[in-house]
Amino acid sequence: MAKMCEVCGKTPVFGNRVSHAHNVSSRRWMPNLQRVRAIVDGSVKRISVCTRCIRSGAVKKAAR
Repeated sequence: MAKMCEVCGKTPVFGNRVSHAHNVSSRRWMPNLQRVRAIVDGSVKRISVCTRCIRSGAVKKAAR
């Protein structure tokens, strides 16, 4: 499964880890993904969504 939000398409961001001695190695920032039961096209599906989309109301959660 890709580490990608199924609503907004947010993916990991790459950068560098820099130590005090300025040694540089690669690192990445992951999106905060949650598996939620959401209503997609009128049916209930489990989708992987970032917390920003959940908070903004871009995802309609399904009732239990």
